[in-house]
Amino acid sequence: MPYTICQLPEYPVTEDLWTRLGAESRPIVVYGMGNGADKLFDRLESLGITVSDIFASDGFVRGHSFRGMRVKSLSEIEAEYSDFVILLSFASNRPEVVDMLAELDCRHEMYIPDMPVAGMDEYFDRDFYNAHYGDIRHAYDSLADEKSRACFASIVRFKLTGRLGYLEECWSTVDELYSLIGDRSSMIDAGAYNGDTIRQAESFMPSLEKVVAIEPDRKNFKRLMKYVDSQNSLSIQAINAAAHSSEGEGAFAVSGNRNSTATATASFKHSDEAVSLIPVDSIEFAPDYIKYDVEGGELDALIGSCEAIARHRPALLVSLYHRSRDLFSLVNFISEQFPFYRLYLRRLRCLPAWEIDLICVEG
Repeated sequence: MPYTICQLPEYPVTEDLWTRLGAESRPIVVYGMGNGADKLFDRLESLGITVSDIFASDGFVRGHSFRGMRVKSLSEIEAEYSDFVILLSFASNRPEVVDMLAELDCRHEMYIPDMPVAGMDEYFDRDFYNAHYGDIRHAYDSLADEKSRACFASIVRFKLTGRLGYLEECWSTVDELYSLIGDRSSMIDAGAYNGDTIRQAESFMPSLEKVVAIEPDRKNFKRLMKYVDSQNSLSIQAINAAAHSSEGEGAFAVSGNRNSTATATASFKHSDEAVSLIPVDSIEFAPDYIKYDVEGGELDALIGSCEAIARHRPALLVSLYHRSRDLFSLVNFISEQFPFYRLYLRRLRCLPAWEIDLICVEG
């Protein structure tokens, strides 16, 4: 896909979305409900920023309340306020929804706060950028092509400003990702969910024959096994565990969806369950492709794969969007530990800045 050349913001950054909102005199309204809105409200309250109203898409307005506010429609908001600021609190990768939000952004001043999926103690704000500028710059300079650097810079600018336009400047299709990865015959899928990425890989890799699928969530694993049992074109070994840096037992935050996370800890909350932790290096398998999408545990999973990566030099696809520091820390870890890779950064079209992938191929 075409892209716009974009440079990193000049150092130091003196303003970000949160400082802008703190100085805002117009009503601030939140678009969307659910877990994302709860996290956003908590963040705004911690900064002393007041939300005046909340609204939802027409199909979700049923007269109910959220955080003590009646959920309104956009038309009600427009009738009540002559001018206001919208904060988006949900995510979508559906083209029609992204197009609708782009149109809304043209009609009203809208921001999309960058809320980390994991590691809620670190926000990619001006202080974070300034404190980590050296590492951010190093990761930017380590990328292999102009589009990777343009995409990286546009993501950074989005995280600091919340402006949708930066995300629309540079994005890729799934076809482009697999054109970089190439055809592969053996795959380890760390964070296999229900088998969806295996299906996707099979459609782009005619040589794919063997897969090891690692999935910690028990509900997801049952769905994965249904997929494994229903097909016979691949040899798939499914493992109900979390890819980690070492063997052991960890606490697993149960969700039954892609947001399930595992941590190496001996204490468990009421919503957690025990999960086995395994390093990729412990699996007797010779992969030529490894995908890591483990909801914030990517660094631990990579550490537990160092021997396999050094020995087999597989293509890697690593998710970079769960923690604020993933965008640069995972790039720097791989570039320093495995200098034989060329590193490409690509992002699928979605809001907010999720679906960011680092593709590593020998060269």
